[in-house]
Amino acid sequence: MRLGLALGYWGRGPDPGHLALARQAERLGYDSVWTAEAWGSDAFTPLTWIAAHTSRIRLGTAVAQMAARTPTATAMHALTLDHLSGGRMMLGLGLSGPQVVEGWYGRPFPASPLTATREYVDVIRQVLRREAPVEVDGRFHPLPYRGADAVGIGKPLKPITHPLRADLPLLLGAEGPKNIEQTTRIADGWLPLYWSPMRTDVYAASLAALPAGFMVAPMARAQVCDDVAEGLLPVKAMLGFYIGGMGHAARNFHAGLMARMGFEAEAHRIQELFLAGRKEEAVRAVPDAFADEISLIGPRERIAERLDLWRKGPVTDLLITAPDPHTLRVLADLNC
Repeated sequence: MRLGLALGYWGRGPDPGHLALARQAERLGYDSVWTAEAWGSDAFTPLTWIAAHTSRIRLGTAVAQMAARTPTATAMHALTLDHLSGGRMMLGLGLSGPQVVEGWYGRPFPASPLTATREYVDVIRQVLRREAPVEVDGRFHPLPYRGADAVGIGKPLKPITHPLRADLPLLLGAEGPKNIEQTTRIADGWLPLYWSPMRTDVYAASLAALPAGFMVAPMARAQVCDDVAEGLLPVKAMLGFYIGGMGHAARNFHAGLMARMGFEAEAHRIQELFLAGRKEEAVRAVPDAFADEISLIGPRERIAERLDLWRKGPVTDLLITAPDPHTLRVLADLNC
């Protein structure tokens, strides 16, 4: 099982420690480093900065939002950074949800998310292969555009720049069972939002036909500390925000996932509290058991025992969100 460092997206401003953590991860033998985006910092610019200050570690987006860019624009970002980094780029994509897509990007959330994802991936694959001008007779991403308001002179194009790799790895962040199953067919890897090594049956049907070399790369908060309950507080804060506030009361993919993982009543309660403005109560309502299952928190010996559980399943890459270099070092030592 390879280790990766997941830096996420910025909060109020850039984290001055991110570059040092990325360089530390490279020195410790971590395989990859990942950036993300929500509605603030973008995923590609920080990754390019990291690429310029490292030499070996692979570079991934976990995730770049599809609504933020047309698929050809995303392919341009990926092929450009792949060239600049010497072939280290991995492209992780996600649909996001209706509140972000419509509220931030000003675009309709696709009525058929699976179809929209397939078309998006198809365009990127065509760009990277550069075998012919890109053409897609699509519902969501048609190329050339032939809508009622089209000028009518658009023509299929190939990228001017020759991509460094036609097989640049493409991963998808998927949560629903059908979306995950499709991911195993059209992508090179899957980026689970929450993964519990104690509940792998939740995903068993969707992962029944994994192709050879397919990446399963969940994120997990890790922290070496003596007080497990205190170490879990940041995990619970994250879950309170995602389960309670990252989506609408009637359509929250993260809450739905938590429910499928056996915590349905708790997910509803977190949503209820968060949407009522009782955010601190929502965080406290996150079960310690759930937060603990999807993270690696506690003394070194406890983390070592739990890390064995992660190795026994289909996980190929464990993407660590770690607050300090010491935790990165301990994970590297334990994973040798």
